[in-house]
Amino acid sequence: MKQITLAIQHLLAMYAGAILVPLIVGSSLGLTSSQLTYLVAVDIFMCGAATILQVVKNKYFGIGLPVVLGCTFTAVGPMIAIGSEYGVTAIYGAILVSGLFVLIISRFFSKLVRFFPPVVTGSVVTIIGITLIPVAVQNMGGGQGAEDFGSLFNLSLAFGTLGGIILLYRFTRGFFQSISILLGITAGTLTAFFFGRVDTSAVTEASFFHMIEPLYFGVPTFHWSAILTMILVAMVSLVESTGVYFAVGDLTDQEVKEKDLRNGYRAEGIAILLGGFFNAFPYTAFSQNVGLMNMTGVKSKKVIFIMGGMLLGLGLLPKAAALTTIIPTPVLGGAMLAMFGMVIAQGIKMLSREAAASPENSMIVACSIGMGLGVTVAPELFAQLPNSIQILTSNGIVAGSLTAIGLHIVFHMTRRPSEKKAAAVWQEGA
Repeated sequence: MKQITLAIQHLLAMYAGAILVPLIVGSSLGLTSSQLTYLVAVDIFMCGAATILQVVKNKYFGIGLPVVLGCTFTAVGPMIAIGSEYGVTAIYGAILVSGLFVLIISRFFSKLVRFFPPVVTGSVVTIIGITLIPVAVQNMGGGQGAEDFGSLFNLSLAFGTLGGIILLYRFTRGFFQSISILLGITAGTLTAFFFGRVDTSAVTEASFFHMIEPLYFGVPTFHWSAILTMILVAMVSLVESTGVYFAVGDLTDQEVKEKDLRNGYRAEGIAILLGGFFNAFPYTAFSQNVGLMNMTGVKSKKVIFIMGGMLLGLGLLPKAAALTTIIPTPVLGGAMLAMFGMVIAQGIKMLSREAAASPENSMIVACSIGMGLGVTVAPELFAQLPNSIQILTSNGIVAGSLTAIGLHIVFHMTRRPSEKKAAAVWQEGA
């Protein structure tokens, strides 16, 4: 019983992150309520499958640590952009290829990490967070095209939800702080329900049980710019997961070796492939559950395995998934502002030390974020270039990421020994 209770705690800690990605992506792409219900359900199911793949260690995949996998927020902006330009099927074509890419490079990724130091990954995470904020603000007003956009009720609901999350985060500690966004969404939805502003028809219409379907949204389509975008997202997610692997290894007093990293990356690659096949999402290791383990002192793989089984069960219950789809758009917007702001904060945290480390790093941050934001605001900037080049320049996240990687190579990987020595002296003085 104690292990089940602990598993429920972990489920609640990751649940908001798990359901918000399909809700945000699905609502942004104009999916119907039944499609949105399926998207949430299959994502919950695949979060469980992905977690079990990681926990169950064998010769070929699985790191064998109590690691929770969930859909990465890094992919939200790119998936919305891909779906808006090429359609939903292009999202899953890109996810499938990125999953295959992760499987192929899993053996070598520990050596490729040098191309993704904190100055690069921090820039990418910051760009992604910045490009997501307009989506949150749009939803706070009631959603694009809403007749009552920006009404007093919508704004009150959005800012009330945001205020509730902030108060919970300020005045609670530990477990309740970790689920503050989930509690804030619940309170906002209940408030809207009492005012008659919640449509529960999706719950009524949803069946009690279903089986997940492969290629639910149709046969995947493949576009180079979409594929490149999702590969970059996968690389950044692997870097984030690597940090979680080492953190959990440290918590459980287990040494994480190169072979463990390889098997962990493979498990994520398989999870991403399955996500593409069953029309779910890319997955990464969730850091919020590491915080919960640190707080409770319970580091059992069995607890995480049980939680994975619970997610599998919930994913087969459409009514449970449909409950999340009735969340009013302004409530979702208020929560999104907090979550996307935290993505930006995480990027800034990664960059704070790096930008101060050298003037070159400051230039990398300045140019990559500037390029990413600039292309997002003015996507027609490179419209006159050949299509083969536009693959790299039409998306702000891709343009900013490639700028960060390129400048890192120019400033740090082509240095002569004398330049490296001078940089070290500068850093010491700083």
